[in-house]
Amino acid sequence: MRAAVAILAGLALLVLAACGERPADRSPGPLPAPPRVSTEDLPPALAELRGEGNRLITGGPERFREQLAELRGHPVVVNKWASWCGPCRAEFPFFRSQAAKRARQVAFIGVNSQDDPDAAEAFLRRLPPGYPSYIDRDLEVAAVFKGVGAFPTTAFYDARGRLAYVKQGGYASERKLAEDIERYTR
Repeated sequence: MRAAVAILAGLALLVLAACGERPADRSPGPLPAPPRVSTEDLPPALAELRGEGNRLITGGPERFREQLAELRGHPVVVNKWASWCGPCRAEFPFFRSQAAKRARQVAFIGVNSQDDPDAAEAFLRRLPPGYPSYIDRDLEVAAVFKGVGAFPTTAFYDARGRLAYVKQGGYASERKLAEDIERYTR
């Protein structure tokens, strides 16, 4: 009987520990702004995209396809995220940093899927990425780049506009994101 009680107590502690907040589930606090990127030095299509930065935009899958066509000649990284998604919040600083570092060569676009617009806007105020995010309540924009499954999902388009790779799940490091950008956006 004592052994059974000890086993149950141990299992209860294990369950309580497993239910605790994981580091990836915590929302990062406000971060310093990413390095300022002057749009004067950017190619016109990239300057226009960065000019729309840090906000939610509408237009659905049609406008998203048009924007991809307008960006032809430049590689594009698309990140599907939601403010309620722990792994999305954990990797967001990596995307902010890479978007600033690669502003002259690579376009970044966010896709905010299945999220509350107020929560998404508050998240963007806390962590401004420097690029816009499409509102995608019904995963119609995400379907364009085969990103309907997991949160987050990242799609890589090469400079010819060809979908080169789709990664489902989050990035654990900025280094891994940078490697994938190098590998799939050539």
